[in-house]
Amino acid sequence: MKTERPKPNTFIIRCLQWTTVIERTFHVDTPEERDEWVEAIQMVADKLAKQEEEGILCSPTSQIEIVNEEEMDTSISHHKRKTMNDFDYLKLLGKGTFGKVILVKEKASGTYYAMKILKKEVIIAKDEVAHTLTESRVLKNTRHPFLTSLKYSFQTKDRLCFVMEYVNGGELFFHLSRERVFSEDRTRFYGAEIVSALDYLHSAKIVYRDLKLENLMLDKDGHIKITDFGLCKEGITDAATMKTFCGTPEYLAPEDHEKLFELILMEEIKFPRTLSADAKSLLSGLLIKDPNKRLGGGPDDAKEIMRHSFFSALDWQDVYDKKLLPPFKPQVSSETDTRYFDEEFTAQTITITPPEKSDSERRPHFPQFSYSASGRE
Repeated sequence: MKTERPKPNTFIIRCLQWTTVIERTFHVDTPEERDEWVEAIQMVADKLAKQEEEGILCSPTSQIEIVNEEEMDTSISHHKRKTMNDFDYLKLLGKGTFGKVILVKEKASGTYYAMKILKKEVIIAKDEVAHTLTESRVLKNTRHPFLTSLKYSFQTKDRLCFVMEYVNGGELFFHLSRERVFSEDRTRFYGAEIVSALDYLHSAKIVYRDLKLENLMLDKDGHIKITDFGLCKEGITDAATMKTFCGTPEYLAPEDHEKLFELILMEEIKFPRTLSADAKSLLSGLLIKDPNKRLGGGPDDAKEIMRHSFFSALDWQDVYDKKLLPPFKPQVSSETDTRYFDEEFTAQTITITPPEKSDSERRPHFPQFSYSASGRE
């Protein structure tokens, strides 16, 4: 088998075109010509990155562009842009494929936040650029009492950083695993806050596609906070349909997924005898196999669920205003109390390795990523 050798004086350009990784190979006649091209390309990349950092990168029509108040509020001047040096790093809260989440304290205000730190090279290698930018946009553009809010976002040469409100009441997954079953009253409380948040997202034409116990946190008072917006789909209208297969197929080994999907599509649900008639009716409606007939699948969307008899005793404005007494209040003693986080992470020493000098200049720059919510508060 003949193996083709690359031509001499070849160089490769790998970059982002919005959310797509583009790679192109070029070759020239001499090493000197190759070095001139590489130097020129690097100079342009550095100049664009510097312009973005200084907030002067604009479109050709920027002089006649009309900017609304919200866009003005969320714009960031150079002197306000946050860096990693603006925070003290206290405890590791979690770690995943793309990065880690750390409990931090802002030096200037003394406020505690959860900082999600993602490695650019891993995001690009795993083709997660689109999901990361989706999460960034959703966090910037939404504001609801039961959705995690974004305070700042910024980037370094090799990392993307989301600075979000810190909630330390633990995941619903943790609490349900410990208690095995929630009462219907407690379930109704959590369900109402979740429906309120999803109704808000749907009104903004955003579909949340990763609803699971691990993405449902409790704040210190026991109210719901939905996290992780990477799988959201934006710009979805009532009549639109989606074909992407995504989410988490339960907590099973891969070989059991096919059986699980078959049961979802074909098997009729069987309820425990202890469930009330209203609870059975709600679940039956939500699990109707035809999406056009499913509860909440019609033109009234989440309002259809809100009107169900299971929630009949609730005032939905009171739900939104957090006037309902949470059925469980997390036993946290302070803002730095991490008892509801996995000790596997919180016991670890925090390490943030600097980028290697040899390649730190080659990392991609993510335009329009930096953000501050100060103007919206």
